[in-house]
Amino acid sequence: MRADGAGDDGCRWCGDRRDETEFGLRVWSGRVTDTYVPRRSFVRGYAIVVWRGRHVVEPIDLSPVESDLYHREVLTVARAIRDCFRPAKLNYLTLGDRRSHLHTHVAARYPDDVGGSGPLPAGEPPVLAEETWRADAAAVKILLS
Repeated sequence: MRADGAGDDGCRWCGDRRDETEFGLRVWSGRVTDTYVPRRSFVRGYAIVVWRGRHVVEPIDLSPVESDLYHREVLTVARAIRDCFRPAKLNYLTLGDRRSHLHTHVAARYPDDVGGSGPLPAGEPPVLAEETWRADAAAVKILLS
């Protein structure tokens, strides 16, 4: 690991595995993933599931066994978000444009959220109130325990 907390390949998510990072609180460590509730979010009930194995960018780079484990853990997190926040729908976004490391955003969606009937807006989400963010993270963490 480098002095800046990144892995040897420069990837921030291949490096430090802390319970609290600059972007969120870790609420669960599965067999192959870590899950974080970010401080910035357009909706309550948003989590980022991060692949913890060797550095990969695309899910197609996983072996069949790794893929099965990864996707099962994404769905485990999704169930906890659904059970905690009771959204109308869940969205799954496996991105990597800004952080080139396999991760999936699981987002609760509500009829009256800022995205309306489309996707959540692009850009920097607002910062959640500290007490709301920590309470939401604690509630999801309990469901994942």
